[in-house]
Amino acid sequence: MFVATLTFEQARQCVLKQLRESNPQPLIEQVSLSEAAGRVLAQPVRADRDYPPVSRSVRDGFAVRSADLPGDLSIIGEVRAGERFAGEVGPGEAVEIMTGAPMPRGADAVIMVEHCTVEDGRVNVPRTLEPDENVSLHASQARANGVLLEPGHRLGFADSGLLAMVGLSRVEVFARPQVAILATGDEIVEVVETPLDYQVRNSNVQSLAVQVARAGGCPNILPIARDLYADTRESIERGLGFDMLLLSGGVSAGKYDIVERVLADLGAEFYFDRVLIMPGQPLVFGKARGKFFFGLPGNPASTMVTFEIFARSAVELLGGQTESILPLTWSRLARDFHQKPGLTRFLPALLCVGACEVTPTVTPLPWQGSGDVPSLSRANAFLVTEADREAWAAGDWIRVLLK
Repeated sequence: MFVATLTFEQARQCVLKQLRESNPQPLIEQVSLSEAAGRVLAQPVRADRDYPPVSRSVRDGFAVRSADLPGDLSIIGEVRAGERFAGEVGPGEAVEIMTGAPMPRGADAVIMVEHCTVEDGRVNVPRTLEPDENVSLHASQARANGVLLEPGHRLGFADSGLLAMVGLSRVEVFARPQVAILATGDEIVEVVETPLDYQVRNSNVQSLAVQVARAGGCPNILPIARDLYADTRESIERGLGFDMLLLSGGVSAGKYDIVERVLADLGAEFYFDRVLIMPGQPLVFGKARGKFFFGLPGNPASTMVTFEIFARSAVELLGGQTESILPLTWSRLARDFHQKPGLTRFLPALLCVGACEVTPTVTPLPWQGSGDVPSLSRANAFLVTEADREAWAAGDWIRVLLK
């Protein structure tokens, strides 16, 4: 069996390359506007008319002719949102206007109400205005039939507003990929059971199910596979009936870690089976019977981290997204940090923004290794180190993976 050890960057690029070259073609389904949020768009969304359809004010104030300013102008009427002003603004005239109202003919700017003085039917404007100041011009946002959203875009809350704006009550989206989730190991018991002191509850599949759903997939939790060849093979064959298979555990070098052997016997092609990261070194990625699979390490932190930085992208691309971006950012360290170089580390951390500091700061959390679920739960981010660097001082910039 071919074995490949890759760096973090190489492994991520390998996943993206394999998924893109496979050119997945998910099915298309039509959903209502209320069901569209979080789905991946399968049709271009076009403007049904110019936006805005007329020039309109973006402030409460007075519609004026910029050439008349500064000056003392006669107020000849008012216009509210949802109305049109029937007349025309001539020299020395102004129309009181509300935010969102169409601009009257003849006016080319809006003076904000707090920047002028009103008395006895006249408005005094002590300053100049540029033409089109405080005006949203006709068709400045979109032209009729122009493409506003492309297929492959995951719809968020602003997109729901956009769909409603252009009159789409139903929209075509890609079907969510069906992802099988399989935990392996004799030490695992179900969540409702009381474990003995040498057993653990089946928690990894629960966190993975949430991660799959967040990535736009449909999680399908399979029964636990015991550390027996026949049982593991039967479970993996069942998992390969879905669009993608996630395995948790059984991919290390132990005597009973048989997942890779079973996959090889099923004709799997392996792209890598070790990545120079911590946690999560024994990570398997490949394809069997036309389906991609990830063999994730069994420790909870390893499972969570490796899904986020590798498998999440696969779910997103299988679901029709055109791009998959890792949510990495930069922050300043709150305290000194040291590591043994050689691995890219993803460590639980607290990212502090807003009220805490003007510049975001990140603090590594104390933890007891990749089985320390309480520390993972307290974290809101992962500190991401560089493999070839040994030390950082407080105040140094460091990468952070948002959780």
